[in-house]
Amino acid sequence: MPRKIVARRSAIHGNGVFAVAPIAKGERIIEYKGRRRTHEEVDNDVTGDPDSGHTFLFTLNDEYVIDANYEGGVARWINHSCSPNCEAVLEEADGDDRTKDRVFIEAIRDIKPGQELSYNYGITLEEKHTAELKKIWECRCGSRNCTGTLLQPKTPKKPASKAKKAAGSKKAAGKKAAGSKKAGSKKTGAKKAGRKAA
Repeated sequence: MPRKIVARRSAIHGNGVFAVAPIAKGERIIEYKGRRRTHEEVDNDVTGDPDSGHTFLFTLNDEYVIDANYEGGVARWINHSCSPNCEAVLEEADGDDRTKDRVFIEAIRDIKPGQELSYNYGITLEEKHTAELKKIWECRCGSRNCTGTLLQPKTPKKPASKAKKAAGSKKAAGKKAAGSKKAGSKKTGAKKAGRKAA
């Protein structure tokens, strides 16, 4: 089957991925590939520049991250957009081996040859969204509804019930990272995947 996409320079940011043949809405385009690493391994990695707003790390599940810095494919070059034409979909494998879970990029509308592929990175940060962080995670997608940042609005925390407070229960802390890239959820065993910063 002829290849439908190609990586080349992008007006959005660095490299991008472009259609070279028509892609239909709902079509599975490519798998996001890379080495499976634990969150701890990635957090302890001293390589990369967390202040660059550039990452090839994609949270696969609670245990593993796909690190496309190693064995990564073309999908790592797909840029973010506030008006995306694709979404990332997690396919959970049968059994208990979470390294076998996979992430695929699928079209959410028809894509014509020459159009750049994009999806919403859904980067979420636990810390306050300061002007400096928004600059690091600046969005350059150019869409009419561009938010100016790849950072997603924080979801308000629900107050703990009085019974829980009295019991002294603690809410599990979120993963401490420079960012996390969430993929759109799709019901076929899919749940939200995320991508975190280097």
